[in-house]
Amino acid sequence: MTVLEIKETTVNVSENADELVHNLANRFCELAKEAITARNTFAVALSGGSTPKALYETLATPEYRGQVDWSKVLLFLGDERCVPHSSPDSNFNMVTETLLSKLEIPESHVFATEGQDKDPEAAAKHYEERIRRAFGSHSEVPRFDLILLGLGPDGHTASLFPESAALKEKQRLFVANFAPKMQAWRMTITFPVINNGQNVYFLVAGESKAAIVSDIFTSQSKKYPAQFVQPENGKLEWWMDRAAAARLTKD
Repeated sequence: MTVLEIKETTVNVSENADELVHNLANRFCELAKEAITARNTFAVALSGGSTPKALYETLATPEYRGQVDWSKVLLFLGDERCVPHSSPDSNFNMVTETLLSKLEIPESHVFATEGQDKDPEAAAKHYEERIRRAFGSHSEVPRFDLILLGLGPDGHTASLFPESAALKEKQRLFVANFAPKMQAWRMTITFPVINNGQNVYFLVAGESKAAIVSDIFTSQSKKYPAQFVQPENGKLEWWMDRAAAARLTKD
């Protein structure tokens, strides 16, 4: 793995997608051990998408799942589609099939959304309340140990889409968000949560992402939602395969 520093951001570049998910799995296990040793818990916001899916499948293998004390891990969704959990489009469905079904993790430590297919706004408010209760924080913004993020071809991350209302949210932790170009509702964590994370990782793979990755790093103006991910007291890292990072140059 090659580690670059580009615009004061750590970029971890693996040779291919398979190496990428194994490097990520190793880092996930390291962060879990560090957090559990320090605070007796490891709180993670999970992402949907193909690269996170491959990571979860890898973490569920015998090589990795025994390295983490899953009884002390709290798993949340960073965003969710407004469909039932039984839908193949559901992020929670994907997480369940690839990871949760393979682990011995307390049900009370897995935080799924509820009712998003019927009333996205009510479901988002309910999920925000669950996040606050889990962290015991009713006034402060919770601090996740790890937030996993994907990257869309339009520069969106989580379900924070260009020209969507949630981009301007300053108070709420989790909101229903209408994606104008998709004409569909999603639910998502907000920038106040993301930017309060201890470790915030973008997971990006494939040649199709090379152009948007390059534009995000080189654009002089902030025109993509992903560019507003700027942890205030945490660490931002990009984890990519060489195909996705092909157009990047080191400072």
